[in-house]
Amino acid sequence: MLELYHNALSTCSQKVRLVLSEKGLSYETHDVDLLGGGQHDPEYVKLNPNHVVPTLVHDGAVLIESTLINEYLDDAFPDPALRPADPEARHGMRLWTQRIDSKVHPAAGVVTFAIGPRAMLLQQPEEVREANIAAIPDPARRAARRSVIENGVKAPEFAGALERFLDLLDDMESALSGQSWLSGEGFGLADAAALPYVLRLDHLAMSPLLEASARPNLADWYGRVKARPSYEPAVTAWIPEPVLALFGGAGKEVWPDVEPLTRRS
Repeated sequence: MLELYHNALSTCSQKVRLVLSEKGLSYETHDVDLLGGGQHDPEYVKLNPNHVVPTLVHDGAVLIESTLINEYLDDAFPDPALRPADPEARHGMRLWTQRIDSKVHPAAGVVTFAIGPRAMLLQQPEEVREANIAAIPDPARRAARRSVIENGVKAPEFAGALERFLDLLDDMESALSGQSWLSGEGFGLADAAALPYVLRLDHLAMSPLLEASARPNLADWYGRVKARPSYEPAVTAWIPEPVLALFGGAGKEVWPDVEPLTRRS
C-alpha cells in the first residue's frame, strides 16, 4: 500500500512521481495545497516535520526527502533498476542528485516565487501571505521567500539563484555529450531528479535556454525524457492548464529583465 502526499507543480513531487511511474506502481494520492499553506497543517506536519512535499507512506512506514524516497523505491521495488550496478557509475549518479538537492533546489524556490505565482500571492490578504511565510521553518528560506514575493526578479537573491540553474544546464550539456543519460546507460534517478528543474525553466518561459541552438545535448535529453511512457502520467496529467498559463505569462513578462542575466561569455 503506497500513499503519496504531493503537489502537482512541486519539483520534488514530480521526481518521485516519475520514479513511481517508471516502476509501474499505483498509489493513493493526497494533494497538498502549497500556496494555501497545506504543508503547514498540523496533521501533515506530523508526517513531515520539514513542512515540505512529498511524503510517501508505504505499509505504514513514513518516508520523507524525495531523493531518499526514490532510493527507497529502487530498493523496495528493484525492477526496473534505476541506479547503475557499477559502484563508480552509481557514485556519479549520486553526485547529480546530491548537487540538485544542495544547490539547485534551494535556488528553485527563489526563481519560482520571483516569477510564477508571485502575482497571485500578492493578491492574497497580507495576513494570509505573511502567515504562510512565517510558517517556513528555515529562517533563510523564510527571508528569501519574502524578498522575492516583494521584489520579483529584482530581488537580490534572484541573479545568484538563476546562476545555479545555468551552471546545471551547462554541466548537463557537457555530460550528455558523452552519454545518453545522466544516470549512466539508461534513464535513472539522476535523470528523474534533474527533469523537474529543467521543466521549471520551460514553464517560466525560459525555453530559449533549453533549445537545440543553445544546448543541443540537453535539448535532445529533454525531448527523450518527455517521450517516455512515464512522463504523461507523472507530470503532464497533474499540471492544470491555468497554472501553466499563469507561469508562462509571468515568465514572458519578465523575460526582458531575466534574459541579460542568462548571458555567459
